[in-house]
Amino acid sequence: MTDAYTPLLARIADALERLAPPEPAQPDFTGASLFRHESAGDRFIAAPDYPMPLDLLVGVERQKERFVQNLQRFAVGLPCNHVLLWGVRGTGKSSMTKAAFMAVCAEHPGLKLVEVDRDEIAALPPLFDRLRPRAERFVVLCDDLSFEDGAAAAKALKSALEGGVAGPPENVLFVATSNRRHLMPRDHVETQGAIAAAEDAEEEMSVSDRFGLWIGFPPMEQPTYLAAIRTYAERFDLEVENLDRRALQWSQLRGARSGRVAWQFIRDLAGELGKGLPG
Repeated sequence: MTDAYTPLLARIADALERLAPPEPAQPDFTGASLFRHESAGDRFIAAPDYPMPLDLLVGVERQKERFVQNLQRFAVGLPCNHVLLWGVRGTGKSSMTKAAFMAVCAEHPGLKLVEVDRDEIAALPPLFDRLRPRAERFVVLCDDLSFEDGAAAAKALKSALEGGVAGPPENVLFVATSNRRHLMPRDHVETQGAIAAAEDAEEEMSVSDRFGLWIGFPPMEQPTYLAAIRTYAERFDLEVENLDRRALQWSQLRGARSGRVAWQFIRDLAGELGKGLPG
């Protein structure tokens, strides 16, 4: 009886093997330092090196020093903390992260940065598991993180940072930037009942507590804004009369002073003078 069913069982086994999904291809992290992760298809897409030198970011010296210290510890396997960079928009949170990464990566080429979209927070636990056995060390960056959809995304992020029974991956450092210190949408209470909003708020604030290092970026004052303009102009040899006055007029038109506004002014000025800029 057993011999009679053997060919049939073999055909069934072969059919099941053909139906089973293939093993995912191992990602290739050679040839680049920066990558963008797409959860659909679990793809890692290489990106060009970030061109902005770290020393060009003016007015955030304390933030740069603290972030670089933490990143250097991670690069050599010393204890470090996940990082939340929070503050008003345009103050250089994302730029500093990438520029600092490139500076530390020059000394530690095994360091890689993987950027994830804020709408793909739910995909972080499997992503961390995917990176866990790798020899490289990964900075996973989520820019402009917030929890517009409530506590579900917050729970996924907590799961990724805590790592379940296996613990968090030793070779992954999570960095998030946000305009909000506690990552909560401002209309949280308006769109939900009071009790549900309070429960979700508690869930989301508990995620903030998982970041051991919080680095704040306050609004840029006028002297710091002008110092950034002069630094850029000197570095890129952009000579023009009344530089400060023009820079202030530019910020007044934009209604803000920030590192982003300073860089946009420099780009406009370089275009006017017919000179190129990095990035």
